[in-house]
Amino acid sequence: MAAGEGLRLRPITERWPKPILPIDGRAVIATLIDQLGVEEIGPATVVTGYLAEQVEELLHGLEVRFVRQPDPLGSADAVRRALAGGAGLPVLVTAADTVFRSGDLAKVAATRSAAIAYRKDPSKARIAIDGGLVTKVVSGDPSLPFSSAPLWLLTDEIDIDGLPGPPFELSVAFQRAIDTGTPVAAVEISPTRDLTDPTDLVRENFPYLGR
Repeated sequence: MAAGEGLRLRPITERWPKPILPIDGRAVIATLIDQLGVEEIGPATVVTGYLAEQVEELLHGLEVRFVRQPDPLGSADAVRRALAGGAGLPVLVTAADTVFRSGDLAKVAATRSAAIAYRKDPSKARIAIDGGLVTKVVSGDPSLPFSSAPLWLLTDEIDIDGLPGPPFELSVAFQRAIDTGTPVAAVEISPTRDLTDPTDLVRENFPYLGR
């Protein structure tokens, strides 16, 4: 999903879309596409929208398909457009502003059942887990040690129609499925590297600042 406006990264994203901003000096989405290839996950569908031409130009020549999301209608709409554009279920869904550790994408993809990745990072939205299954996609319990990662395995058991408005409909869709008895696997992955606000952009490209 590479269509968002990256509002929390303004004013940087007034000029450049978030997916082409760097971690370790390289565009996040380029790193992500390479990792998908190395872990033999594909074909990749990139949903573009805001400043789409810059993302598409950067990835020109790679084995990816592009689907446009003209308006910022959220994550479920992005997935629907990807499916209409040729992606097939089960589909691994990820945000385009995150770098994952080697092997983590394949670990989630191998689950085969509906799944949500999580990591040890309580600074993000907490997730509740019991017996290897997600019980609460977004929990308000501050004592929980884990947070969900922007990485989901979507199957036909997860209904993405009839959801409330953007931007976090995928969380609602998964919770709705859980509440009606669908098991959703919780898959632990390593800490991720994310671009959320301007300080992330500095920290992830100038590692000496953390010394």
